[in-house]
Amino acid sequence: MLVAGNWKMHGDRAGHGALLSALKAAAPWSAEVSVCVPAPYLGDVAAALQGSDIAWGGQDCSSHVAGAFTGEIAAAMLAEFGCRHVIVGHSERRTLHGESDSLVAEKAQRALDAGLVPIVCVGETLAERDDGTTEEVVTRQLGAVIDALGTRIAEVVVAYEPVWAIGTGRTATPAQAQSVHALLRATLLRASVDAAGVRILYGGSVKADNAAQLFAQSDIDGGLVGGASLNAADFAAICQAAA
Repeated sequence: MLVAGNWKMHGDRAGHGALLSALKAAAPWSAEVSVCVPAPYLGDVAAALQGSDIAWGGQDCSSHVAGAFTGEIAAAMLAEFGCRHVIVGHSERRTLHGESDSLVAEKAQRALDAGLVPIVCVGETLAERDDGTTEEVVTRQLGAVIDALGTRIAEVVVAYEPVWAIGTGRTATPAQAQSVHALLRATLLRASVDAAGVRILYGGSVKADNAAQLFAQSDIDGGLVGGASLNAADFAAICQAAA
């Protein structure tokens, strides 16, 4: 199991320090745990977590290796700060920054080339779910990454995040989540037999009180946790549920 916290654009140095201290005190867990943090704090987080049972990562990376791309962050830069993971294709990046499936695939490729594990996000909007196109949307999004990576798809983590369940207080039922995870698993296996070990996380308002039910599903291998990852007690409870 893998539980990855996504801090998004929240917090400050003092708050982050207190959060990490509390998490280290609550660790270890039998699940793998990682926190994906705002880039300016990577140095602080790396220093705080060095030698602990908690890994850290970035929230995005550039599709370029290097160059005149003001404001972008190369995957190799994240790797230099000891990052293990990087989120690519989060619904907020797709929606607010217009990131295409092909761009997300390029970012995943850059991450792998830099020695990072990309957490590739896929998911449908409420309108797409209501239209009955969930399967079409998530297989298209994942398919673009499979096409770009080939057999290296076995090296990624996939996160299913129904857009309608992020920050809304709504959560897919365990059965709804499992149905999409099973589809993603089948899609991965058709691409590569080696992809049997790919972890598929659920990311849609995962909380301490629903994590155990979600993680009990056969094709859910952990969570990509947003708001709850900013509360040490809640995040620790979610990590424990992944055990």
